[in-house]
Amino acid sequence: MPTTFPPESEAAADLWVFGYGSLMWRPGFDFVEQVPARLIGEHRALCVYSFDHRGTPEKPGLVLGLDRGGACRGIAFRVAAQHRAATIDYLREREQTTGVYHEVMRSVWLDNAARDRVSALAYVVDRGHVQYAGRLSLTEQLHYVKQGHGRSGANRDYVLSTVKAIEAEGFRDPQLRQLALLLQG
Repeated sequence: MPTTFPPESEAAADLWVFGYGSLMWRPGFDFVEQVPARLIGEHRALCVYSFDHRGTPEKPGLVLGLDRGGACRGIAFRVAAQHRAATIDYLREREQTTGVYHEVMRSVWLDNAARDRVSALAYVVDRGHVQYAGRLSLTEQLHYVKQGHGRSGANRDYVLSTVKAIEAEGFRDPQLRQLALLLQG
C-alpha cells in the first residue's frame, strides 16, 4: 500500500525528491545536493496522456509516470528543511494539474559511497485515472509524442531532453532511446 505524503513526523526534516523525467533536467526548486538513485518497485514509462504540459485534451501528448513493477534509475534531490513546504507546493502545482499521480514516499537507494537508503517524494501514476495510457506500442508512442504540444512546449522536446538527461547520468532506458532515435530521424 502506498504511503501518503507528507508524513507529519518528517515535517521539519530535509526532503528528498525522486526525479525520473523532466525533474532530472528541470527541477525548478532549490536543493542542496543531487545524487543518482534507484527506486525499486516501479519503472519509468511513457504511460500518461498529457492534456496540459505536453498536449491538450483534443491532441494529447505522452509523458512519463512511475508504473508498477521493475526499477527506475533517476536523481534524488535533497531539499533543505526550510524549503520543504515551498518545494512541496511547487511540485503539487507542477505535477498535479490534473491529479494523474499519487504523491507518495518511496525508498530510494542513493548511488553514493555508503549506498544510503532514503525516503523520497515520488509521483506514481494513478492507474484508475482517465489519463493513464497503459502500455502503448512504439508506434502509438511516436504518434502521441509527435502530435503533443502544451503549455510547457513540444512533447518531442520533453522526450529528447529526458533521454539526454538519463544518458548524461550514465543510465540506460532502451525504450525511450529507441523513441528518441525515431523522433530525431
